Amino acid sequence: MGNKENTYQKIYDENYPKVMRLCMGYTGGNESLAKDLVQETFIKIWQNLDQFRNESAIGTWIYRICVNTCLAEIKRERKKDRELQIESLQVSNSDDISVEKEEMLMQLYSCINSLNSTNKAIILLELEGLPQLEISEIIGIKHEAIRTRIHRIKQQLTKCVNNG
Repeated sequence: MGNKENTYQKIYDENYPKVMRLCMGYTGGNESLAKDLVQETFIKIWQNLDQFRNESAIGTWIYRICVNTCLAEIKRERKKDRELQIESLQVSNSDDISVEKEEMLMQLYSCINSLNSTNKAIILLELEGLPQLEISEIIGIKHEAIRTRIHRIKQQLTKCVNNG
């Protein structure tokens, strides 16, 4: 196996769960569509690996590819709006999520799904625990504006769930 294959395998292993969670958020919890988007994201990572120049962190670069892949998909097929809540829930790495938490997560995904595509990207990256400065780099919006947006998005989602 060549160096590119080794590098790619390491990137894949380290980033698959993050990319999958992000795509699940974008698709409103539609797992089969999310898996397609994950696959598409990793194909693009492979195709562009030679162009990666370390100007940004590899994680930032991967998130940017993932966000752009998901945004392109959203433009192709607009999804239905649904409701939900955010403060009470941090996205979990755990595989043994309780049924109740699973339902809340699905509710969260559907509420996030009603946001516009930029706000959706911002809040999904925030839920991943990314620093807001990095989110501003990925999305291409000033850091101060990202802080304000996140606050507004959380208010919007909380209202969305309470009226649901």
